Amino acid sequence: MSNTAALYIVATPIGNLEDLSPRAARILSSVNLIAAEDTRTSRKLLVHFGIGTPMISLHEHNEREQLSGLLARLQQGQSIALISDAGTPLISDPGYHLVRAARAAGIAVVPVPGPCAAITALSVAGLPSDRFAFEGFPPAKSAARRACFGRLAAEPRTLIFYESSHRIIDSLADMTAEFGAAREAMVARELTKKFETLRAGPLGVLADWIARAETPRQGEFVVLVHGAEARAVAPALPEAERVLKLLTAELPTSQAVDLAVGITGLPRNTLYKLALAHKSK
Repeated sequence: MSNTAALYIVATPIGNLEDLSPRAARILSSVNLIAAEDTRTSRKLLVHFGIGTPMISLHEHNEREQLSGLLARLQQGQSIALISDAGTPLISDPGYHLVRAARAAGIAVVPVPGPCAAITALSVAGLPSDRFAFEGFPPAKSAARRACFGRLAAEPRTLIFYESSHRIIDSLADMTAEFGAAREAMVARELTKKFETLRAGPLGVLADWIARAETPRQGEFVVLVHGAEARAVAPALPEAERVLKLLTAELPTSQAVDLAVGITGLPRNTLYKLALAHKSK
């Protein structure tokens, strides 16, 4: 066992077990304790590599309760490895409070890098990767999700989202409504696994593809969306105003805006503001 107190943040495979680094395997074998998001999931990984280190559960519902005990172990000179179910800990996973407390107590916090679904997907998406924004999981409720996407519609950086299998259809539909059906995007599923699926194209096409169930929807998804083209918005506004004027004369505002999104490719929040401004004249 290690005699040096340290909290190791260890990345584990997101699918393919060959992606566990030799250093990660060594650390997991040598620490006094492994704090795992789900001990049942992590046990399969440890058994595969013949690692018998004791584990303790650390997830979003018990992190604050476990914090004092884990910190006491570190202060007594023990070493602990933190792992999540898959990938790099703290990326939409628990551990923030433990890392913060350990650093405040003067305990060494050591990164052991490895797989991360967001970066893995970005590396093969063919979207601009010099500047990007990781947004994690969108809100579960449609209204909040639409509002979230609306706030991001003009963001110039590539956007990266995680999404669950039971919300991917609705989430892509909301992205299409807020970002525009023509916005370039990519959907990644089962990364590094046998049935890895990567599909790129306009958001509207991807939303239809997922809705038609042309691919299984098990597991979690990574969705990447091209950033907004700032220079393309201003010239399109006069045409958007013309389209909205025609549509709002015949349809309710919300329905008119939804149709205008598909016609112009502009963000829904931009078009909605234009529609309201037109009605107030």
